[in-house]
Amino acid sequence: MTTVRRSHERGITTLALDAPERRNALSARLVGDLAEALTECGEDGDVRAVVLTHTGNTFSAGADLRDPPHPDSLVALLRQIVELPRPVVARVTGHVRAGGLGLLGACDIAVASDAATFAFTEVRIGVAPAVISLPLLPRLDPRAVARHYLTGERFGAAEAARIGLVTAAGEDADDVLEPVLDGLRRSSPEALAETKRLLTAKVLDTFDREAADLTALSARLFSSAQAREGMTAFLERRDASWVL
Repeated sequence: MTTVRRSHERGITTLALDAPERRNALSARLVGDLAEALTECGEDGDVRAVVLTHTGNTFSAGADLRDPPHPDSLVALLRQIVELPRPVVARVTGHVRAGGLGLLGACDIAVASDAATFAFTEVRIGVAPAVISLPLLPRLDPRAVARHYLTGERFGAAEAARIGLVTAAGEDADDVLEPVLDGLRRSSPEALAETKRLLTAKVLDTFDREAADLTALSARLFSSAQAREGMTAFLERRDASWVL
């Protein structure tokens, strides 16, 4: 049974992360299922664009601490979204945390409802937002991202739009999404692919330069004593030992 639900309407394929009982956490299985679905979209001539969304009240809670993907596979998934020869549009109506924010960074456009919330929670479990920085840092406001990376604070859709994490937000995400999809349906498939190539060139340069180092950093931090304490505390629903 797949963890990604697929539907198609008038050139737009919607991929919905569909593991709500695990808050759509990025497990090895979900990452694999999403990569497979994206490959199919890239090969399907009927797909003009992809909408990446979710079931349940959480877009993604980040890495699944019980079944985490290898950092290499997460890097590959993020790069696949960036390189896909179809625009990928994120639609968020719930919560996004940690690694789930990397998916937003990899998408070409992201829309959110006012009910959505966001947080870079890695520092609170003893790790860093390493791999997800590959698509995020080239696109986010530097001063704002420093605050959110370092504090792990929760913030809303208006702040996410202000710092460049999402393109636009509104009371109803589908109302925000409608003109975006209309524009994509009116655009030439070849022109979309070439325009996306222009827009993602600098992001892909970051992958080429930094992916290996950030993958190694992620693996090192996840195996550290502080990460073990942080993840244990999270699973046990208690404060980590360093909390003052």
